[in-house]
Amino acid sequence: MIPQSFIQDLLGRVDIVDVIERHVPLKKKGANYFACCPFHGEKSASFSVSPTKQFYHCFGCGAHGSAIGFLMEYSGLGYVEAIQELARQIGVEVPQEIRHGHRDTAPASRSLTELLGTAARFYREQLKNAPRAIDYLKRRGLTGQVAARYGIGYAPEGWQALEKIVPRYDDPALLEAGLVIENDQGRRYDRFRDRIMFPILDARGNIIGFGGRVIDQGEPKYMNSPETPVFEKGRELYGLFQARQAIRTENAAIVVEGYMDVVALAQHGVNNAVATLGTATTATHVQKLFRLVDRVVFCFDGDAAGRKAAWRALESALEALTDAKQIAFLFLPEQHDPDSFVREAGADAFREAAASATPLTAFLLDHLSAEQDLGTAEGRAAFAHTARPLVTRVGAPMLRLQLVKAVAQRCSLGEAELMQAWGMASPPPQGGRKTAAPPQRAPRRPPSPLETTLLRIVVRHPAWAARLPVDLIPEASDAGRALIAIIDAISVGDLGNDTTLGTLMEHFRDTPHQATLNRFCVEEAEEVIADEVVETLFLDTIHKLHAQTLQEQIEALAARAASLSPEERKRYAQLIRQRQGNPGGHPKVSDS
Repeated sequence: MIPQSFIQDLLGRVDIVDVIERHVPLKKKGANYFACCPFHGEKSASFSVSPTKQFYHCFGCGAHGSAIGFLMEYSGLGYVEAIQELARQIGVEVPQEIRHGHRDTAPASRSLTELLGTAARFYREQLKNAPRAIDYLKRRGLTGQVAARYGIGYAPEGWQALEKIVPRYDDPALLEAGLVIENDQGRRYDRFRDRIMFPILDARGNIIGFGGRVIDQGEPKYMNSPETPVFEKGRELYGLFQARQAIRTENAAIVVEGYMDVVALAQHGVNNAVATLGTATTATHVQKLFRLVDRVVFCFDGDAAGRKAAWRALESALEALTDAKQIAFLFLPEQHDPDSFVREAGADAFREAAASATPLTAFLLDHLSAEQDLGTAEGRAAFAHTARPLVTRVGAPMLRLQLVKAVAQRCSLGEAELMQAWGMASPPPQGGRKTAAPPQRAPRRPPSPLETTLLRIVVRHPAWAARLPVDLIPEASDAGRALIAIIDAISVGDLGNDTTLGTLMEHFRDTPHQATLNRFCVEEAEEVIADEVVETLFLDTIHKLHAQTLQEQIEALAARAASLSPEERKRYAQLIRQRQGNPGGHPKVSDS
């Protein structure tokens, strides 16, 4: 794990305005900066960046977060990758972390991407003097502009062509980067020879690997870089770096199977396509795309192989689903792939086909239904049996419920009957005699608006949490528990006096308090407490919290008036004296 102290220090050294302005043009208006939101289409500037809070918030779509969160959302980076990118921008090194018994170092990764970048430039230069390769690309309908956009090149036929561009052909980094192969006798040769080269970029635009395609006939048709310290096929998508803006604009990503499919679609103006890298779709692929869009369309050939690949993609996506996200499947006519379809039918026809693609639920149910005879009891039972492990893996609760209903209907069962058979919690009865609910322990007291107010203020001024009396904060509400956690973090030094809203959010990322703080961040951004009254409101709320706690203690003792011990009677009297000016008076304790 990266130390929290490093993350807090990193966020203290970067300016969120500078980070966001690298990607989005900002205009200063008052104390904050504004722009049109990069996460949803809009004409008015509702995207706000606060330099004092180190926090961004969109009043339109609700997107918000720290500099780390912005890079994750905008560039599709993972948490660690976003931290590494911020560290790179200010020239500091992320502390080494031990993984699987060895240390990964950022400088080593950088040297590999630099080496791969050198190779990519070499391949691009070679393409200029390779008539066969140029002719092949022209026959596929590509222009020089699209070829340049994707950095397409050519690996020459020679066994050791890369020897021209590196100081030492026996450099271990060449082997580690996957650019050369070494046989049992220790002899090296270039991995890619006489192939069209497609550079694979990470979310920051670094070249991390290659895909190479034969020009005419030959096997393998495609050759990919092996797994390396900077390249993991199950995490990366070809063309994502180039497609990122179009994906956001369309709020949809199209996943195809090949490099040429991506490039051919882009040639015809369909710019939101990406491809997996010679491997099946993984849950990480889906999660990465869901960070950017609400809809993902998998486009496969309509033959048996295409439907098999689609089914694997469906299985990988089930846990990643949320009720706000959608997955659909586009099956092209059997004689077509995306490249040939868009060339023959045009971009508009392809877009229309993608817009009407088969939803994941329909594909799942139809696929399973086709394998069974639902006209028999045995077939319906088998259908329910095969559906259960898939439906129960769906991560979206409402969508999972819809699937349960659909399976029950096809099986001629009631929803409750199916859920009971599957060992799931049944829905509450719709009528008749209701079963008694098991008794639940009452909370200490219902949530109070006092801790809600305090958390709103602390979200605005995190350091003020140190001024709160932790023993008076009730733990019965989410707001109270979040306040106590913030106070604890300050008391042990995990959060300092210079804590901003951005650093506060990152400190509690992936904790039970994240959802609560997210909600209050949005409320604070949209319902700003006036600066001139915030201090008064803060002190007044603390005073009310003292008074409320005092009243609760008095009422608790009064309820047991007949059985109080001498010490408790003395304490009761002290509490009564502390409560001054209460117009409601106070309960009396009997001497009997």
